[in-house]
Amino acid sequence: MKRDLRKFASQTNVRLGIGALVLLFGVGLALIYFIYGPSAAVAGLLCMLGGLVPIALILAWLYGIDWIVKRARTK
Repeated sequence: MKRDLRKFASQTNVRLGIGALVLLFGVGLALIYFIYGPSAAVAGLLCMLGGLVPIALILAWLYGIDWIVKRARTK
């Protein structure tokens, strides 16, 4: 049985990212809701989503560059 450590590392990074987002949005918004109320939780959600927009754009840009480089290597 052969182990693919790159695939394992990639899966681990994805799982860590998803776990961090779940903690941030789940726990963070729940605490805001219980401490400050529902309107503050909605405002917190909008702020968190606004903060994720630049991160998502950077990740999409890096994914696109990776895709271009991988395609260029095969030719």
